[in-house]
Amino acid sequence: MRDDISGIRGAMRVIFDLDGTLVDSAPDIRAAVNAMLEEEGRAPLDLATVTGFIGNGLPHLVALVIDEADLDPARHDAMTARVMTHYEAVSGAHSALYPGVSEALEALKAGGARLGLCTNKHEAPARKVLHQFGIDTFFDALVGGDSLAERKPHPAPLIHVAGALGEGPVLYLGDSEVDAECAGRAGLPFGLYSGGYRNRPVEELRHDFVFDDFAGLPARVRGRLMA
Repeated sequence: MRDDISGIRGAMRVIFDLDGTLVDSAPDIRAAVNAMLEEEGRAPLDLATVTGFIGNGLPHLVALVIDEADLDPARHDAMTARVMTHYEAVSGAHSALYPGVSEALEALKAGGARLGLCTNKHEAPARKVLHQFGIDTFFDALVGGDSLAERKPHPAPLIHVAGALGEGPVLYLGDSEVDAECAGRAGLPFGLYSGGYRNRPVEELRHDFVFDDFAGLPARVRGRLMA
């Protein structure tokens, strides 16, 4: 498969990131991290700190937590497993869809778009989150952080999802530096959701357009892909 697949003709393909783009999941992730830290006798981390760690998958996030809390990095795998266990216990309890997400997904599907998800969250919890919020049926293809040998910002996961959606103009929508880099490396246009978890200013990230709510997104996507 060619690296740059943005010019193929056919049905619209719209691919989303998950955490920080469709779902505000940082409160659940923070709860899981702090449950592990409590077991380690460490003080909890605030929401802003944990949010800043999101984007490169759970193992990377836990590595940053270990450094922040001065824990033993040799125990990384065990602590990652414990955070995952805590996350599975609380998943969905504190998270929420961003306003207008369900309606935007429904409108895109009704307009003939094929939807995909490309996330660094492991595939099983990603599918669980989609199901919990009743949006799993909108997606025709999904790749998680453990689905392939590579994860974002490597372009392979994004290219894989795009290929699974068939042919047609394609657009990736995400919220972070990782998403912007992944889209650039895949040669795909990128829409940046400014309400997510990025750590740098909007103007410093590669993007084709910026949106701050989902109400007007379907029309924006159609205008971009059908131009």
